[in-house]
This record gives sequence, C-alpha cells and structure tokens, in this order.
Amino acid sequence: MIEKQEVSMPPTPLTPQVIARQALEKLRAQADPEKARQVQKYFRETVRSFGVTSPAVRAIAAELYLAIKKEWSIAQALHLCAILFPRPELEAKGIAALILARYKKEFPPQLFGQVKEWLEQNYLANWASVDIFCPEIMGTLLLRYPELVKEIKTWPSHPNRWVKRASIVSFLKLTKKEGFLDITYEQAIALFPVADDLIQKANGWVLREAGKRDMARLKKFLLSHGPAIPRTTLRYAIERFAQPKRRELLLRTKAKDTQKTKSTRNKIFQPER
Repeated sequence: MIEKQEVSMPPTPLTPQVIARQALEKLRAQADPEKARQVQKYFRETVRSFGVTSPAVRAIAAELYLAIKKEWSIAQALHLCAILFPRPELEAKGIAALILARYKKEFPPQLFGQVKEWLEQNYLANWASVDIFCPEIMGTLLLRYPELVKEIKTWPSHPNRWVKRASIVSFLKLTKKEGFLDITYEQAIALFPVADDLIQKANGWVLREAGKRDMARLKKFLLSHGPAIPRTTLRYAIERFAQPKRRELLLRTKAKDTQKTKSTRNKIFQPER
C-alpha cells in the first residue's frame, strides 16, 4: 500500500496587500471603541480611529517589519503607503509611515514629490499624521538632499494647511543638525502671516526645539520679530524659558499699539479719586 504524502503549500507571499490586511486585522483585534471616541477630543476635524495606543501601533509596525525586512525594498514600502494612507484610520496611516521610515537608507529624492502629493490629497489630513510622518521622512530627505530645501521653502504659501504644517514640522529633528538652524528660522518667519492656529502651534513647537540648541539665539530672534509673531506661536516658543523670562518676552514682543490701547483703557477706567 502506497502511503499518501502530504503536500506542503508554499508560504503566502508577503505582498503589500497582505501586510496591509494583516495590519488592519491586528488593529481590529486591539480596537477599543471608547478610546476611539476619546481620540476625537484632540482634533477639530473629524478623524477615525481604532482606539489603539501609540505604543501598540509601534509594536505592530515593528512586528510586521520583522516579517518583511529580508524581502522588501522601499518600492514595497511605498506601495503599502499607497494602500493604507487613503484609509481614514489614524493607526493605519501610522503603521505605513513607521514601516516606510525603516527604509530611510533607500530614500530617493523623488520621494519628496510623492510626499507633497500625499499631503495635497489630504491623505495625512490631521496634525497627528503629519507630525508622525514629516520629522522622520521629510527630515531624512532634507538632510540627504539639501537641494530640496529650496523647494520646501515654497510650502508656507501653499493653500493646503497640511502642506503648510509639514513645511515647518519637517525641520523638527533637523534643528539638532549643523547648518539647518538658519533655514529653520527662515521657515518660521515665512509662516508668521498664516492665521491658522494649527500652523502657529507647530511653528512655536519647532522654534522651541531650535531654542534647545541655542537659547540666546531664540531670545534674540523673538525680540527681533516681536509683534510679527502670532501670540500662539510665541507662547509655544518660550515654554522652556524660566517664568520671569517668559513674562518679559511676552511683554517686550507686544505690538506697541496694543500696549498703548491697554494703557489708555486703564486710564479710562480708573476710579475717580
């Protein structure tokens, strides 16, 4: 009697479609509807979330990367982004961005244009997605290809708010790199006229990081541009100064007409003696 031999099936190829499906399955398995509702409180625009914590999202991304790192190149990582970025869930976008960041040694300069297209298409249409993606991905591109700085300098005038936010958040980690502090301050100045608090907060955040490199320079910069700086940006930028210095900077950077108006108001409403 001839025994039947078991035929082993070949392993399923780990294509971007398969990894995207696995990512979503893992996110659904850890989904927490109550946490998802809480997430919305941090956003003005409507966002979708599985309610999975940031550490858990990073753990899923790391696990998936271990499965593909010997097989994939940046081409597959970009394909994964093309699948997951259009999805509405924050965590799906986050996993795609975290996996793409693993391929930073392969980043071509053409990725810069692809990033801009993703932003223009509103695939990263919230502050969290932009802030996860841009410091790592865009920061790497700008560091590796300094010629791209000329292009990103045009982004502050772009009509899309997420392109605007990316134009400054991309420099977050670069404030620590030699030669990028000047560019960061130039980019900050270009965003001062933007009347969008999501841009103003991001601008102040990056200026605060620039101050870690040189607090004296940040102080001089703030005093030099004074009234031109949106107050939201200023308050974020001065957070690392001691409280007396913060009060001083808030006062010395006020518009003169504002101070005059306040002084006049105080005189008008002084009680008669």
